[in-house]
Amino acid sequence: MIAKIAHGSKIYGALLYNHQKVLQNTGKILSLNNMLESPDGTYTTGQLLSSFLPYLAANRKTEKTAIHISINPDPNDLVSDEEFITIAKEYIERLGYGDQPFVIFKHHDIDRTHIHIVSTSVDKNGIKIPDSFEKKRSMEICRDIEKKYKLTPANEKQITDENTIFSPVDHTKGNIKSQLATVVRYLPKYYNFLNLGGYNALLSLFNISVESVKKEYNGEIKEGLIYFALDKYGEKVSNPFKASLFGKHAGLSALRSHFEKSKEGSGDVKAKTVQMIAQALNLTFDEKDFKDYLTQHGINTIMRRNEQGRLYGITFVDHNTRNVFNGSHLGKQFSANVFHELFSKTEAQENLKIEHLLPKNPSLKPTTSLIEDLHPIFQLIMNTDEIFSDWGLLESLLLGGMTGDPDEQLFEFNMKKKRKNRKPN
Repeated sequence: MIAKIAHGSKIYGALLYNHQKVLQNTGKILSLNNMLESPDGTYTTGQLLSSFLPYLAANRKTEKTAIHISINPDPNDLVSDEEFITIAKEYIERLGYGDQPFVIFKHHDIDRTHIHIVSTSVDKNGIKIPDSFEKKRSMEICRDIEKKYKLTPANEKQITDENTIFSPVDHTKGNIKSQLATVVRYLPKYYNFLNLGGYNALLSLFNISVESVKKEYNGEIKEGLIYFALDKYGEKVSNPFKASLFGKHAGLSALRSHFEKSKEGSGDVKAKTVQMIAQALNLTFDEKDFKDYLTQHGINTIMRRNEQGRLYGITFVDHNTRNVFNGSHLGKQFSANVFHELFSKTEAQENLKIEHLLPKNPSLKPTTSLIEDLHPIFQLIMNTDEIFSDWGLLESLLLGGMTGDPDEQLFEFNMKKKRKNRKPN
């Protein structure tokens, strides 16, 4: 059994994410603790939030008031709902949150049935609950629960792998080869990309770059790939590493097959990415707002500029669908040239509306696109000031201020625009 703990600033996002699973019939509420209960057992996100409001109102100075825990038994363990509730309550009691209001959600949208617990880290008096050595205590609790309920034990290698795969490379820590390996060996299993440029854009989120090389060998031209570690400025800071060091999945032949396979299903998911980008363009007023909006909705934007500052390439990494698209792949209206002109004309952009970019399919309506269960070890791949400890991207998206209503989003962005246009007397 593996438990993952994340602390965030807004509990509404965590409740919204989990409750959305309930509404989609891929999850359900197993139990509530110290919360207002409805007569028929059905709830809105607002109703769930109401039980936390007195605690949040009493908060004195804690910034990260939300705690979001995922408990994941081994897929081979058959755990009943009653056992899940018992396990969750014992876990959270021993962690120090037993008297808090909390909700236990069960998710069955993927093969690995698991539960999430959403609570607050401040007590009824507004004082933060101590969390010293929280990860160490969590692991000890998990080991005890495995023995008590005869669950498959998670060995140390599993736990280590869960916490290292897909972590961005930090060249200052050394052991660069191992850091590269934990990303490039597995990334194609989770993401689709159509060419080497898209793969490079995805790798850049993890401070990695890849290049194609050609060399003559016994009269034949051999092609291959080499990988580099990057610093925070995108500059190479390591010696090259041959793809063969990381296994066949990191090599050119395997990646070319992956490109072709990715093309087969790209048309079906492209419209969803187009929808979200068009929505972002309609609701934002400059490049920063545009990128921030997409980041909050699970899409990273990678822009490439020349020495003169001209935008010549743009790539979108959509974590909702796990697809990588160059702007031109989504249509001429999303090419780098269009975005260069758009972001170079601030005055014109203030009043720009691009409803004509929205897909013609009437079934595609404006959405807040909640991110699905990403591989839970994405860390530090957002350029934001606030990075969460365990789930990185997932928790940043879910707890970092996402609203649940497109009209509310439009209101918020219109208010931003008014504040920008308001000049001091």
